[in-house]
Amino acid sequence: MVTQTVKNKLKTRGGEKAESTKKDDNLKIFHDTLTEAGEPARNPLSEFVSQAEKAYVDYMDAERRVAKAYHENEIQLTKAYKRAEDQTYRTFEAAAQKALVSRGEAMATATKSREDAIRQAEEAYKSSEEAASRDYEKAINTAKAARDRNMEKAWNAREETAEQAWQIYAKISR
Repeated sequence: MVTQTVKNKLKTRGGEKAESTKKDDNLKIFHDTLTEAGEPARNPLSEFVSQAEKAYVDYMDAERRVAKAYHENEIQLTKAYKRAEDQTYRTFEAAAQKALVSRGEAMATATKSREDAIRQAEEAYKSSEEAASRDYEKAINTAKAARDRNMEKAWNAREETAEQAWQIYAKISR
């Protein structure tokens, strides 16, 4: 009678679909039917079935809890991965920013060194040019002074020679 009542309840709860529902739904219907039929719970078979139903329900509950724990673990792993990924991006951005600042400082130093080298080269060129001009002027002045002395000597020698020639001519012409 109980089995017939269970089959009737299964058919009334969805007919053919009831056969494809989960086992724990079937066991609940079976358990409800046993209580409705008013069968004593002292029956050893009923107690065994009741214990089996409870064990199955506990098993299904444990299975759901395990699945939930795995799901929560997966969520935590995903969050940890996201945190690590974010940290990696922040570390990269900080390193890139530091490298950019370092590059800017190096470029500024190189530019300053270049400008200093150009300034020193221009100063050296100007100094060399001034020294060359001074040396040129000195050489010209020395050469001019030597020319003037030599011309004066030559003029004096000419004067002496001309004087001597006139003296000789004067002696001869007398």
